[in-house]
Amino acid sequence: MANANELIHPVRMRILQTLLGADELTTAQLRDRLPDVASATMYRHVAALAQAGVIEVVSERPVRGTVERSYRVRQEQALVDPDTRDAMGTEDHRRAFTVFSAAVMGDFERYLSHEDAEPARENVLYRQGAVWVTDEEFTSLVDEIEAAVARRTHTTPGDGRARHLLSLVFVPDKAAAHPDEPGTD
Repeated sequence: MANANELIHPVRMRILQTLLGADELTTAQLRDRLPDVASATMYRHVAALAQAGVIEVVSERPVRGTVERSYRVRQEQALVDPDTRDAMGTEDHRRAFTVFSAAVMGDFERYLSHEDAEPARENVLYRQGAVWVTDEEFTSLVDEIEAAVARRTHTTPGDGRARHLLSLVFVPDKAAAHPDEPGTD
């Protein structure tokens, strides 16, 4: 798994989000999908992700005296592992969440900027729910959600399928903690 600094960077996160669910993309295709990222910046961050093992080269072909590489995400490497998360301080988590939130907001803004965007018809959904769970139940819930998403990550475009980005955030609600529970005011 990658360390947090390799993943928690605004451009790298956008590259990973663009590659998620895609079979493979070249750097040129990434630049087409992320036109606001300068070419040199794109190449630098793609190289950093490849060197860290978060993305991998799946094919190479010669193009006008250079080599064009196609990349895909190595799902198992594109996560901050539990030990790294445990070692992160409050400011590290604040920075990571800010980058994550900005990436989600950017994705949503890019979607809405298309003249043909129809949020209701295209199943745009954002909602929040609350559950009371033990640590064991929480772990089970996360596993269930990740398994449900994983079952669908291998589908391909076509047959009426549209790519949807799914972003999850789990935050303890300390303000709603039961007064009899330890750690409450």
